[in-house]
Amino acid sequence: MMPIETKKIKGSPVGYVLGSVILSLFLILTFMRGALADWPTFASGFFWAFSISITQWVGLEIIYGWIDRRISWIETPVKKVFVQIFSFLSYSAGVFILVQLANYYLWMDVLPEKSWGWVLKSLPYTLLISFIISLIFTAIGFFKAWKNAFVQAEKLKVEMMAYKYESLRNQINPHFLFNSLNVLSDLVYDDQAMAVKFIRQLSDLFRYVLDSRDKELVPLKDELEFIRSFTFLLKTRFEEKLKIEIDVQANPDEYIVPMTLQLLIENAVKHNEVSEAFPLRITVRKVDECLEVENNLQPKSVGDDSKKTGLKNITQQFAFFSEKPIKIITSDERYMVRVPILKSLEK
Repeated sequence: MMPIETKKIKGSPVGYVLGSVILSLFLILTFMRGALADWPTFASGFFWAFSISITQWVGLEIIYGWIDRRISWIETPVKKVFVQIFSFLSYSAGVFILVQLANYYLWMDVLPEKSWGWVLKSLPYTLLISFIISLIFTAIGFFKAWKNAFVQAEKLKVEMMAYKYESLRNQINPHFLFNSLNVLSDLVYDDQAMAVKFIRQLSDLFRYVLDSRDKELVPLKDELEFIRSFTFLLKTRFEEKLKIEIDVQANPDEYIVPMTLQLLIENAVKHNEVSEAFPLRITVRKVDECLEVENNLQPKSVGDDSKKTGLKNITQQFAFFSEKPIKIITSDERYMVRVPILKSLEK
């Protein structure tokens, strides 16, 4: 399944400034009360505290965003907590030392080798503040990831229900059943042995439909067995007007969204002319961990009922199990749909 990413916490420049001003006043009132003696001293103290606040605030948020894009809360939450806290403390310590050495030199004309001891004495307070900020960012990030995962899960349930409804409606297609029964009625009089075989294949087809309607994924080998029954019925109906070639060997660990191949083959028959003058050729093959369903392009009008909802639903369904997208490749003569082969029943 595609990984769920949290959104980066973004702040506006005004927010950075206001937040840094508030933090600067807190630092003055807590650690720099001597800066309240007069306005010039307060001004220098404020800019001193502001330089610490802005570098800490902006830097920690940039680090948070960088980590958030690379480590998932859902997949590795413990790793993310430790990496985030370690990165925050390392950055805070390093930047605080540099800023403090610069401030001692700019405002008090004290060289770094003399101010080094004073800076180290105040470092624990900075690490404590950084640790608190880290916990705040961690709590916010975890809550956002949890909320996002909950929303995604609810969205998945809704789309799964819509997909299953649409799939069931398409699978038991009245037109397909009507045409199949017409073919069967002719076979009963012309070729009873073929009629028996046709009935068995039709029975296998509907058994698969009923067995797979509540499943999110099915083994590829089961889908191929179903497709052979489905294509047998189609070729019995169209005879030499329709040629279907299936060149796929399924492995035990390969899965697919149920009815995918059926829908793609049925779409090819529905949207293209199938006649003696213009026979339709459909090829199903396995290429680089994908299935390709290709047909020669000889489009016909199918009216206003063609909304491509079936292909859209399958595309959405595959997106929950694989980062590989379904690809549609067309030319003046060919139409091909490429779907990924899934490796596990687990999302």
